[in-house]
Amino acid sequence: DFLFKGLNQPGNTANQLGSKVTPVFVTQLPGLNTLGISLARIDFAPYGLIPPHTHPRASEILVVIQGTLAVGFVASNNPDNKLFTKVLNEGDVFVFPQGLIHFQLNIGNKNAVSISGLSSQNPGVITIANAVFGSKPPISPYILEKAFQLDQKTVEILQAKFWTNNS
Repeated sequence: DFLFKGLNQPGNTANQLGSKVTPVFVTQLPGLNTLGISLARIDFAPYGLIPPHTHPRASEILVVIQGTLAVGFVASNNPDNKLFTKVLNEGDVFVFPQGLIHFQLNIGNKNAVSISGLSSQNPGVITIANAVFGSKPPISPYILEKAFQLDQKTVEILQAKFWTNNS
């Protein structure tokens, strides 16, 4: 209940995003129950991406172990929707505030690895594209057309091709 083995093992990045998250949440390590902490290893292939997502129950602190990442988040509830971005190198640390949409991109031509600490044993993750274009049943195309200022064909394409990370 209090031991997790395997964070030293690289995740399989052979997928459409070129990334793999290895979570150590309460579901993988029951000893985290009620502690308010968890972590994850994130492996990136060259130019691999963790797409825009949010953690509804946790802030995240990320440290780059290997490689170079471009990271950022969008501040919410302000008139400018300000984007905060940085390029991180090995040993750099960046914080993503709870609930804000954020992303990570390996901008190098070599593999990258990071470790994220989260302020909840069950931080949750909502990947924006999956939630909006991959819901079951689907959100009405009319709603998505209006919300994103897209034509019907583009919405249908996006609903048919939203990504999944099953690796």
